[in-house]
Amino acid sequence: MKPSRTLLISTGILLFFAISLGTAHALHVNLPSIIDTGFIALALGMLLLSLIDAWRLSKQAPPSCERILPHTLSLGHNTSVRLNFSHSYQRPIQIQYFDDLPDSFQFQQLPYHLQLQPNKISSSQYQIKPLQRGRFTIAGCAVRLPSPWHLWTAQHFLAQPSTLRVFPDFSRMQSGQLQANERWLNQLGVQQQQRRGTGLEFHQLREFRIDDSIKHIDWKATARKRLPIVREYQDERDQQIIFLLDCGRTMRSQDSDLSHLDHALNACLLLAYSALRQGDAVGIHTFAGPSCVLAPRKGQGQISVLLNALYDIQASQQSADYSAAVKQLLLQQKRRALVIVISNIADEVDSDLLAAMAQLKKHHRTLLVSLREEVLDTLREQPVHSYQQALEYCGGIDYLQTRQHNQRKLVSQGVDFIDVRPSQLTTKLLSYYLSLKKAGQA
Repeated sequence: MKPSRTLLISTGILLFFAISLGTAHALHVNLPSIIDTGFIALALGMLLLSLIDAWRLSKQAPPSCERILPHTLSLGHNTSVRLNFSHSYQRPIQIQYFDDLPDSFQFQQLPYHLQLQPNKISSSQYQIKPLQRGRFTIAGCAVRLPSPWHLWTAQHFLAQPSTLRVFPDFSRMQSGQLQANERWLNQLGVQQQQRRGTGLEFHQLREFRIDDSIKHIDWKATARKRLPIVREYQDERDQQIIFLLDCGRTMRSQDSDLSHLDHALNACLLLAYSALRQGDAVGIHTFAGPSCVLAPRKGQGQISVLLNALYDIQASQQSADYSAAVKQLLLQQKRRALVIVISNIADEVDSDLLAAMAQLKKHHRTLLVSLREEVLDTLREQPVHSYQQALEYCGGIDYLQTRQHNQRKLVSQGVDFIDVRPSQLTTKLLSYYLSLKKAGQA
C-alpha cells in the first residue's frame, strides 16, 4: 500500500502551511489563534480520513483475472492478449494493470487503465510480439487498486500463470495462400525450371491430348477403349530430404529481428511443408549445439513433429564439427537422400569441412548453404565519405573476397553450394528443390 497522488499533494499543502505558520511565529507576527486551531483540526481530520481510507482499502478484496491468448505463438508476429476482470464491488472503480511478461516479448506501453463496472466482467486487451523462440511463462498480473476516497493505492499480484510456446514463423504454412502450385511459388519469387523429360512414377491413364507425346500412348488401353489413351507420370513421391542444421556460434549472427538460426528454421519448415505435400519424406539433424535427430517421415503430421522438436532450439557457443555431424548422419541414414547442410561458412574453409562434404557426397546428394550477413551487402553498396567508412568498406570487401575464395574451393570439389542472404534463403531452397523435382533428380 502506498499513498496516492491526491494524498501526497494534500500532505504537501499542509506541510507548506505548517512551515508558513512556524515562520510567522518565529518572526513574532501576530496571527489570530483561530488559524492555529483550524490548521491543527484540518491536519487531524486529514490524518483520520487517511487512516479510515487505508483501513477500508485493506478490507477490499482484489478483483479476479482470467487471461485469454493462444498457447502457441509465431515468432515476430503480433498476438492479442485479453484479460477479463471480475469483482464484487458496488461501485465503478478505475484500476491499472501490468502483465508480468518475459523480457523477450515486445508490447505496448504499460500499465493499462481499465474501468471496472459493478456486476459485470470488464475486458481489456493489448498486443504482444515474441522476439525469441522457446517456452515462456506469464506468471501473473499486477493490479493497482485505488482506495474508496482515492488517498491510497494497493498493489496486488494476481497469480494467473500462462505457459506459451513460441514457434518459428509458421504463419505462411497456416495461411490459405500456401499451396504447392506455381502461382504461390511465383509470389515467393521462386523460379521453376521446365522439366527435362518426364516424372519417373506412373500416375494415371487418360485420353490423348494434342500436346502429348506419342511415345506415352498405352496401346493396350487404346485398343480396349478404341480411343487414344496415354500414360501420365508424376514426380517421384518417395524421396527423402534431410536438413543438417548448424546450431553453433556462427548462427548467432543477427539480421533484422531474427538470428541466422531463426531464418534457417523458417526456411527449413517451409521447404519441409512443400516437400511433404508432394509426397516426400523430411527429417532433420542438428549439430554444434542442442542435438535433435528426426528420421525422415512422410505425411503432413511430420510438420507438427518438426515444430515441436525445433521451436526451443537456440544457437550455442560451440564451433561446428562437420566431420562428427556427417559421421552421425551416415550411421543413421542408409538410404540415399538429399542432404541440405545449412551453416555460416565465415572466413575460412578448413580441411574438416572439405573432408566431411566429400564423405557425404559419396552416399547422398548434397547441398551446402552458407548464410551471408546482410550488413556486408549494405556496406558494399553505401557511398564512402569519410576515412572510417573507407576502412569499413575495405574490410568488408576483403572479407567478401575471402568468402568467395573459399566458395571456389568447395565448388572445385564438386560440392553444390549456395551463398545467400538470410532473407532470401527460403526462395533459394525452394528453387533448388523444385528444379531437382522437375529434372527427376530428387
